[in-house]
Amino acid sequence: MSSLFQRIRIVLVEPSHPGNIGGTARAMKTMGLHQLVLVNPARFPDPQADWRAAGAMDVLDSAQIVKDVSAAVAGCHYVVGTSTRARAIPWPAILAKDLGSVLTEQAEGTEIAILFGREDSGLTNEELQRCHTHLQIPSSQEYGSLNLAMAVQVVCYEIFQFLAKTSIQVSAEGKQEQSQLSGLGSRIWDKEPASGQQIDGLMEHLETLMVQSDFIAADNPGQTVTRLRRLFMRQRLDETEVQILRGLLKAIQGKMR
Repeated sequence: MSSLFQRIRIVLVEPSHPGNIGGTARAMKTMGLHQLVLVNPARFPDPQADWRAAGAMDVLDSAQIVKDVSAAVAGCHYVVGTSTRARAIPWPAILAKDLGSVLTEQAEGTEIAILFGREDSGLTNEELQRCHTHLQIPSSQEYGSLNLAMAVQVVCYEIFQFLAKTSIQVSAEGKQEQSQLSGLGSRIWDKEPASGQQIDGLMEHLETLMVQSDFIAADNPGQTVTRLRRLFMRQRLDETEVQILRGLLKAIQGKMR
């Protein structure tokens, strides 16, 4: 259980209030999480963040500050983005209560990022398209707006309580075997999962080929690229699968020339 906790990073994208940063640090530590990444925080470090963090100053002190979401999820193989709004192109989505089971089904050693958006506007469409799945916290239709730190607390709690009640057995080879699986089924990982950078490279390569072949117009690609990205994110490609696809694209480009 602790191994998975060490591989999860909580990412706050452009938080405007330092109190929410401190509250997030406290929410994380109470549930055993310690990796906090801040994307362009408006005010940090700040005394209000320290005050709200209470006994979680170690989480604040070790927080990483980066300039954009790409840097925040660098090296990650699985990215979850919190979202409450319906999208023009629906994306794979789960409820907060199901997050623990989904995370435990990822390949051993998978680096995970959970993104939380701006207090007033959430995550942008482009940021959400970097995610393998979107996460929703059910709330009242009358007033469903959760404070940022409260949202983090809910998500961290759901991960903690799932892992606390799920027995993890260690095999003779030293590998973790989960005693119960969710209804989503389990993936056979014989190769390392592809990172976000590898998926980005594949999408850039694919878009270039589609423009070169006149399959899409460079100035008006429509939603084709977005839908293909959703396809690849949903299928959870591994490194070898990405290499095969890029090799295929390169061969096609060579024939075109």
